[in-house]
Amino acid sequence: MAAGIDIALKNVMNIEGALAAALVDYTSGMTLAGASASKSLDVTVAAAGNTEVVKAKMRTMELLGLDDRIEDILITLGRQFHLIRPLHSREGAGLFLYLALDKTRGNLALARRQLQVVDESLEL
Repeated sequence: MAAGIDIALKNVMNIEGALAAALVDYTSGMTLAGASASKSLDVTVAAAGNTEVVKAKMRTMELLGLDDRIEDILITLGRQFHLIRPLHSREGAGLFLYLALDKTRGNLALARRQLQVVDESLEL
C-alpha cells in the first residue's frame, strides 16, 4: 500500500524507540518533513548534518569506482542509533529517510526492516 509523506513519517515514528524521524533532501540539506519525540534532538539540525554524511559516502564510493548503492548508514552513539536510508526510486532520488532510535527501547534489526518497508511504500 502506497503511503504519502505524512503517513510514512508517522509510520517511522511508530517504530519502537523512535526519537526523531525526517525525510531529507541531501542535495540541499533541507528537511521536507520531520518529527521528534525528544526535546533535546533538533531533527532539522540532525538532518542537515547527516546530509554531509550521505554526500561524503557517495563521493567516496565514486572515487573508489564502486558500482553499488547505499542501503543504509548506521551511526552508533552511546544511547542512540541513527539510521540513514537513501531512497532509490526515481521519485525519491536525492532524498533519504532519517531515524534516531533509543538503544535501550529499540530493536535495530526491526527498525532497519521497518525503514525499508516505509521506503518501498512511500509515494512522493
